[in-house]
Amino acid sequence: RALIFPLLIREGKPTPFFTFVLALLFCIFNGYLQGRSLSNYATYPPGWLKDPCFITGFIGWLLGMAINIHSDHILRNLRKPGETGYKIPRGGMFEYVSGANFFGEILEWFGFALACCTIESLAFALCTLFILGSRARQHHQ
Repeated sequence: RALIFPLLIREGKPTPFFTFVLALLFCIFNGYLQGRSLSNYATYPPGWLKDPCFITGFIGWLLGMAINIHSDHILRNLRKPGETGYKIPRGGMFEYVSGANFFGEILEWFGFALACCTIESLAFALCTLFILGSRARQHHQ
């Protein structure tokens, strides 16, 4: 999402380079942390992929990702080319939550945390909740 979404948006306010670099560094560090945790330290019993905890987490991750992608699509298509101004998104989860894209991403990472059952994945899910939760609240207001 960090690489694809910015390439798909048509117009908008430019992102400051420093913000881009910080986001890139965070994604690299978090990807390394999650990958190292799963490949070097996490141990799972035989049959883990059939465990209700993993299945529930995987479904939560998949559902969150679908909500996130669909919500981003709605947001990208709010304005016609050349239009400016604020528009309220409609459709999908925006009918239930004003920050559907944020909700989808939070659900995605809590699903990931449940499927992985590592302290690192839970830490990232909680960081996502606090950061995106505050952004969602600002957007709602």
